[in-house]
Amino acid sequence: MKIDGTHYRSIWREADGTVKIIDQRWLPHELRIVPLTNRKEFAAAIRDMWVRGAPLIGATAAYGVAVQMAHDPSDASLAETWDVLHETRPTAINLRWALDEMTRVLKPLPAADRATAAFKRAAEICDEDVETNRQIGLHGLELIREIAAKKGGGRVNVLTHCNAGWLATVDWGTATSPIYHAIEAGIDVHVFVDETRPRNQGAQLTAWEMLHHGVSHDLIVDNAGGHLMQHGEIDLCIVGTDRTTAQGDVCNKIGTYLKALAAKDNNVPFYVALPSPTIDWTVRDGVAEIPIEERAQSEVTHVQGKMPSGVVGQVLICPEGSPARNPAFDVTPARLVTGLITERGVAPASAEGLAAMFPDRAS
Repeated sequence: MKIDGTHYRSIWREADGTVKIIDQRWLPHELRIVPLTNRKEFAAAIRDMWVRGAPLIGATAAYGVAVQMAHDPSDASLAETWDVLHETRPTAINLRWALDEMTRVLKPLPAADRATAAFKRAAEICDEDVETNRQIGLHGLELIREIAAKKGGGRVNVLTHCNAGWLATVDWGTATSPIYHAIEAGIDVHVFVDETRPRNQGAQLTAWEMLHHGVSHDLIVDNAGGHLMQHGEIDLCIVGTDRTTAQGDVCNKIGTYLKALAAKDNNVPFYVALPSPTIDWTVRDGVAEIPIEERAQSEVTHVQGKMPSGVVGQVLICPEGSPARNPAFDVTPARLVTGLITERGVAPASAEGLAAMFPDRAS
């Protein structure tokens, strides 16, 4: 996608072999592009949220394996890299998928061939992610087109939660891909962007994407979504997912469940943009089985922002010493999901729907 007219991906390899990312910790106030040169830096980038979003986390891990293979292509190094990178973020299934895929490709090869093969497969994973998200956008576009037609060409209002935009993937995004495709198709779309406390990915990333790509939008506090739905200001919700069960339960950024409840109560369609690597076919009950990452209290007690002086810093927003809880995700049961927008089409949020859409992968 574009930043003020210039095309970017969220992760790429330069001609000299250097892997670079957009360091999302500094957005929306500063665009910083940084190189990742060793396994420790890749682990920090994933764990400390220099990169965010399940698809991008997987792509970053793939390149992390490749860079490590260039340093040490031994079996022990490959196994250790799987462990080091896997422990960084326990909820996003794409991380494990990418590490397993890299291991599958590299393990049978002689050590001398692994680095070249690893960089090739990592680049393919990135390209596959871009195409997957493009297809998600084309299928989601039809949902937006239908609503626009019912409204006689009037504005279609979409509510998002967290960042499932191109910054959360390699390009296009998942939940935002239908929006970008609709804009390209000339449909009048307006996006209500949830701020998404405590890390403010909506405020810091999605709003930044919308602004710099020229998409009409309003930033709203997380608690405003239900009110807007009650008053008919939301036509549909589209969110992303970090892990989806074989039954269609969706694990996404904390607060997604509450949006789904409000959408159900107000008859607002609630769709989840779902790249197939995000499906965990081994999990049936999302609430009971998906591990929910608990992150640092400081993400709740402090907010990062730009001071009047122009310096970006952290501000304490609660009484000093107050404890906090910080579950990073929640699970939305399949019964609250209108449909799953996949790269193959829109599937019902059910075991039968997913199995029919992905008969080659369902077990």
